[in-house]
Amino acid sequence: MNGNNSNTFLAIGLSVLVLVLWQVFYIGPIVESERKQAEIVAQREAIQSGKVKPADNEAIPRSDTETSEAPASNAEIASQEEDKRLDIETDLLIGSLNLRGARIDDLRLKKYRVENEEGSPLITLLSPRNSSNPYFAEFGYLPSKTAGEVPSANTLWNAETSSLGSNDKITLNWTNNNGIRFERDIELDDKYMFTITDRIVNTSSNPVEITPYGRIARFGEPQTQGIFVLHEGLIGYFGEEGLNEVDYGDLREDKELSVARTPSGWLGITDKYWAAALIPSTSFKPRFFYDDKGAELFQADYVGEVNNIAAGGNIEIKNKLFAGAKVTEIIDGYQEELSIDSFDLMIDWGWFYFITKPLFWLIHWLHGLVGNFGLAILGATVIIKAIFLPLANMSYASMAKMKKVQPEMTEMRERYADDKMKQQQEMMAIYKREKINPAAGCLPMLVQIPVFFALYKVLFVTIEMRHAPFYGWIQDLAAPDPTSIFNLFGLLPFEVGGLFLVGIWPVIMGITMFLQFQMNPAPPDPTQAMVFKWMPLVFTFMLASFPAGLVIYWAWNNTLSLIQQGIIMKRHGAEVALFENIKGMFKRKPKET
Repeated sequence: MNGNNSNTFLAIGLSVLVLVLWQVFYIGPIVESERKQAEIVAQREAIQSGKVKPADNEAIPRSDTETSEAPASNAEIASQEEDKRLDIETDLLIGSLNLRGARIDDLRLKKYRVENEEGSPLITLLSPRNSSNPYFAEFGYLPSKTAGEVPSANTLWNAETSSLGSNDKITLNWTNNNGIRFERDIELDDKYMFTITDRIVNTSSNPVEITPYGRIARFGEPQTQGIFVLHEGLIGYFGEEGLNEVDYGDLREDKELSVARTPSGWLGITDKYWAAALIPSTSFKPRFFYDDKGAELFQADYVGEVNNIAAGGNIEIKNKLFAGAKVTEIIDGYQEELSIDSFDLMIDWGWFYFITKPLFWLIHWLHGLVGNFGLAILGATVIIKAIFLPLANMSYASMAKMKKVQPEMTEMRERYADDKMKQQQEMMAIYKREKINPAAGCLPMLVQIPVFFALYKVLFVTIEMRHAPFYGWIQDLAAPDPTSIFNLFGLLPFEVGGLFLVGIWPVIMGITMFLQFQMNPAPPDPTQAMVFKWMPLVFTFMLASFPAGLVIYWAWNNTLSLIQQGIIMKRHGAEVALFENIKGMFKRKPKET
């Protein structure tokens, strides 16, 4: 195949593919997400105004045993004024625990703010029942005929202490009318992991049966990114079933999704940067549940193993709750230290997991050396270029040879202008004689595509990149360049947005792409030349809405490629006619006579 044709078709195909994916999976979902969010805001305003009240009944886990079948719902508490709370505060978390139901329903993240500015509110992770968007975690027991009344969402537990701090523990207790004593220790480490240890003491004269459950309940669909490269919604890892990801919309349609009892795993609800997840210590039956009685309810819950307690006996049940930011080092640490199956999948590393996560750790390591994620991205680009240096050298060497024989190719085409078959035969003969691989020019682009998507994933989903500054006007590498060429980068007194928000770095990227194309042999076909002429401009507008860190990477990668290609072309005796090619674009072609 003609080398120029193959490169052109590849470039056109990749450009069209990226443009289509960008429109369908990036712009389209954002518009849909904004529409849904408007509906959610209207619903919340109705709840706060009293026009609509949240559902009085919430689903609780159902037993998977033949001897115990739980009701489908559980009455909620009356009002916030009756609740008693214990303060929670560590270096990373602040909030409180509701003694009614022993519910963890009030948590904010002290290291993260809504906006990248001083004084912006802290990120709220969990919210109590009477807030505009209730979101909480709860552990309890299915109703038991043998044990009598068991702790429920209405139960007011007794507390021996008044607050919970880092590496601290509080003890709660409650006893029913049958003499069954329930004790609960709640421990919190110095990060985001709660350990809930339940002890049930049977002081009665009869054996009892106890079945624990856990649930994370969220009222109302939150605002999501609405982009296919990121999962936000219900998530769980269930042994042989593997990773289960269910979007809010899918659960709304299916109502209930469950799998067979699994020996280990975890489940919960995840946002882009934060999550709440239940980690049972024994086998459990997981379920994702949706209810629309009043405000919408999305729930991840499980039923644990049935426990038989002899008269005078006792048992201990231990479970964990993760509630916090999805910091890679912390998540990986919990997976290793606590032996939580595939807990690292809480972070959506995507299809290119085998590239994305190593790339993140490379950037993270370089950040530790240079102290800036932007510089770390530049350093990672150099290392990636070095890894693929032999491949790139082969490609650029082939381009250099093609450039050397370009005059001969032009003369040959003119000689056989009316015989396309002869042109192809002569062209292949020249390639064979000069040992040119016409497909070699495609290789750098093919290699760059998965790395590009992996870096995009790293910038988009990892909390470490959130609000990470570079230099100058780039104060968030995970956000688009905030400047625009259409108001002269802020010099003119008006704001621009949407398609016209084309910042300095996208322009730099477009220029470097344009220069790189001018280094290559000029396509003889006018259509091919037109494609390569306009492609940098198309990519400039398209990448303007992407994270600034990604655009900086692409611009820097293009710059390194320019230098590398120039050196290799000179080494092979090919003329580097960069400026001559640029001048030639603006010369008027002589009229045909």
